Amino acid sequence: MSTSNSIRSGIKWLVTGSLGGQVLQFAFGIVLARLLVPEDFGFIVTIQIFTGFVGLISGGGMGQALVQSKDAQARDFDVVFTAQLLIGLLIFAGFCVAAPWFAHTFGDALYADLVRVSAISFLLRPFVNTRASALHRDMRFKERSVIGLAVAVLTGLASIALAVVGAGPWSLILSGILGSLITLAMLDRVSDRRPQLCLDLEVARRFGAYGVKVSLNDLAAYFTKQASNAIISRVAGPSAVGLFNKGESLAWLPFSTVSAAVYDAVFRAMAKAQDRPDEVKYLFYRMIGLMVVYTLPIYIGLAWMAEPFMLFVYGAKWVPSADPLRIVSLAGLLICIGHPCGAVLAAMNRLGREVWIHIAQGVLVSVACYYGLKHSGISGAAWGVFAGIAFSTPVMYYLATRCFPSRLGDLWRALAPGLGLNLILLAVLALADAALPADWREIRPALYMLVTGGSAAIAYAAAFLFLPLATLADESLRWRRTLRLAR
Repeated sequence: MSTSNSIRSGIKWLVTGSLGGQVLQFAFGIVLARLLVPEDFGFIVTIQIFTGFVGLISGGGMGQALVQSKDAQARDFDVVFTAQLLIGLLIFAGFCVAAPWFAHTFGDALYADLVRVSAISFLLRPFVNTRASALHRDMRFKERSVIGLAVAVLTGLASIALAVVGAGPWSLILSGILGSLITLAMLDRVSDRRPQLCLDLEVARRFGAYGVKVSLNDLAAYFTKQASNAIISRVAGPSAVGLFNKGESLAWLPFSTVSAAVYDAVFRAMAKAQDRPDEVKYLFYRMIGLMVVYTLPIYIGLAWMAEPFMLFVYGAKWVPSADPLRIVSLAGLLICIGHPCGAVLAAMNRLGREVWIHIAQGVLVSVACYYGLKHSGISGAAWGVFAGIAFSTPVMYYLATRCFPSRLGDLWRALAPGLGLNLILLAVLALADAALPADWREIRPALYMLVTGGSAAIAYAAAFLFLPLATLADESLRWRRTLRLAR
């Protein structure tokens, strides 16, 4: 299979799995939001700030190093597994000791037990990561996607069952542990990797050199992403961070559903072509162009219909989450440009430069969120997140385009078709909104979303399929054939 077809096949399965997983997560999330209260989610968000941060250290970036390497042998996988297992044991012990500090710092004894149980996941991750890295390296994205969907169904049902019996935040913690166990069992059936204990300092150093860059970059990015949650949790409490996180996480749905899935396939393809800059350049601008076509409409729709969406889907108690949802969604175009930049830097082994961007972005987000929270509540904190994205995107683009010859016109040519389609989308949204009664957003949110969103989606799809856009001709024709609108 050619590189192009491999990427397309991989992206198809990754997007299918990611989209299906997000749909399931979204559906289960609606049920959980009705069963639980914002405070329950706030407990979990606060804990995940720390477990997620340390989780990036536990992998040491060596899993991605195995994927990026041109040549990785079975012994290399064993060494990486051993290193990750030793790190996981130390982290588990550390969280068990530090649990009382969490309870004291955040003013609730429940944190201690929640932290200890959450830490069990660090004992399971090495067994999961090694097998997952092998599938990623071999571009076996179909198996990954099927496993992800199965795990999403089972863990979702488990969390709902626990919430029904009154488990509160435990419903989310315990279902997460169950998900790790199920993932491990299913990966073991499809992967031929059976990791063994193996110590080899030379191999560890070789993969650790790249892994350290990955970890530092991930840690800096994580600091940026979680800075707002940490500040809100400390200043305003679990209820406020639960509301903020619900809106912000929904705003990142296009990213986690489509962009992150495409990233995996494109990163591997770029890594294989890292000594061919022209091929990396083509993949980079093609990824940007398609992200604008496929994800920017979702960002626009979320920003436009934030209030009626939260009211209808989650209920009145979650309406304050609409402000973070709308504000972060406004950064959609910047995200479409910035994320492919990260793929280039990772594939070309230039992550060291990206670390400093994330650190600067994290500091900016922290300061902006703190003062925004003080003056405008969680909407002010959301503008802090927007400011961080607006800062990092142009800098990331500059660094990425230093990896190959590029002109500013290249970016415009990649963006123009998608921007034109999205202008049509905005125009239809505005016309539909003007034609409907002014109070439908509040009293008939479902009907408002059906009419405005439905008409805009139909207009966008028709424009994409039938307008003569040269750079999207192949993509449009492929969809017309799939829909039996062309031969």
